[in-house]
Amino acid sequence: MPRAVRERHMLDAAVRVFGRQGYRAAAMDDIAELAGVPQPLVHLYLRSKEDLFVACVRREAGALLAAVRGGVRAGDPAERQLRDGLHAFFQHTVRHPEGWAVLHLHARAQGESSADQVVALRTELVGLVTRLIVSAARDAGGASALGRREAVGLAQALVGAAESLAVWAGGDPSVTAREAVSTLMDLTWPGLAPHLSPIPPSPPHPHP
Repeated sequence: MPRAVRERHMLDAAVRVFGRQGYRAAAMDDIAELAGVPQPLVHLYLRSKEDLFVACVRREAGALLAAVRGGVRAGDPAERQLRDGLHAFFQHTVRHPEGWAVLHLHARAQGESSADQVVALRTELVGLVTRLIVSAARDAGGASALGRREAVGLAQALVGAAESLAVWAGGDPSVTAREAVSTLMDLTWPGLAPHLSPIPPSPPHPHP
C-alpha cells in the first residue's frame, strides 16, 4: 500500500478514536488496531501521540474550511452565499461527527499547536462571513451605515451560533442541515436587516 494511502487510513482511524474518546483516553494501540497496522508503524509514520493528534486537527480543520468555501458560489448574492456556506458547514459537521468533536471539543484543551489550528480555522470562517456581510450591505446600499468593526462583531456572533447549532444537530439525527440553517438565519437575519437596507435619501432642505 502506498505510504500516502496508509497514512490516510491511520489518520481516519485516529480521528475516530480521538473524536469518541478524547485525547487522554485514546490509546495508540486502539488507533493501530482500527487502522489495521502494527503500532510501531503508527509511530514510524506519525511519531508521537501528540503529533498524530495535531495532524488530525490540521486535516479536519482544512476539510471543514474547504467544504464551506466549496459551498459558496462567487456570483451569487451575498445572502445566498451566506446561506449556502452555512448549509455546507452543517452538512460537513453532521457527516463527520468525530472530526467535529476533535475540533470543537478536544483540540482547544490539548496543547498550543492543536489550539492554534482551531483558532486559525475560526479566524478564516469569521473573515469569510465578515466579507459576505459587508458585501450584502454594499449590495443593498447600506455599506456606509455598517462599519468594519461592527461587521466583524456580527460575523463572530454568527459563527459562534453556528458552532452551537452544529453540536445540537450532531446530537439529534432528526435535525437536518437545512433546518439548522433556517434556525440560524431566523435568529440572526433580523439583526442584520437594518444594515442591509438602502439608506434613505436625506430630506431636502427647506427654502428660506
